[in-house]
Amino acid sequence: MSNPPLRILLVEDDELFRLGLRVRFQADPQLDIVAEAEDGETAIELAEHHALDIVVLDIGLPGLGGIETCRQLRQRHPTLPVLVLTSHSQPELINRLVASGAQGYCLKGIAAETLILALRSLAAGASWWDATATQTIRTGLEPVGLSAPAAPPSEPPGLTQREQEVLTLIATGKSNPEIAQSLFITTGTVRVHVHSILHKLGVRDRTQAVILAMQNGWLAAEPSPEIV
Repeated sequence: MSNPPLRILLVEDDELFRLGLRVRFQADPQLDIVAEAEDGETAIELAEHHALDIVVLDIGLPGLGGIETCRQLRQRHPTLPVLVLTSHSQPELINRLVASGAQGYCLKGIAAETLILALRSLAAGASWWDATATQTIRTGLEPVGLSAPAAPPSEPPGLTQREQEVLTLIATGKSNPEIAQSLFITTGTVRVHVHSILHKLGVRDRTQAVILAMQNGWLAAEPSPEIV
């Protein structure tokens, strides 16, 4: 039995670009645009009246603006992930997005399959930051408004705790179904995590990810199974 489609709120003021995204998403039966907005105020209102799995948000919005829209959406709906889609890549902006609660960031012009993978990653509880954003985060620049201690060297930069657990299990030689069984998650969710790990670490395959992790001392003890 297939999973229900992801319910998406699309927030973009450029009508032609929004139409292009709609066409991309409608071609995938696992994606469903349930609402669209041209500004932040409308987006916040729509989020109150629709059951949503994810928000795709442009930053250059009129009125409230994209960053404040993201902050308010995350404040009102803490479990609703926000994927930012923008043409800007300044480090200051990326840090402001992190501070506002965004869980993903992609540049406009991204390949359709990569964008859809990013959507599925966020919906599965992972994060997704493109190479530019990941590098900015790795430099240790402190996000605006946040004061967090630097990650210890034993932790892979940019990976969530669940992604670290998946990476550790990959290193033990477990297959995706075995990882799914160990962590009590679906095989599809494991695939999403693996794709996200490869993307964030900038490697082509699982072997390279493990080698990089071993070289940097990122592998922890095998995680204990837990129901999520």
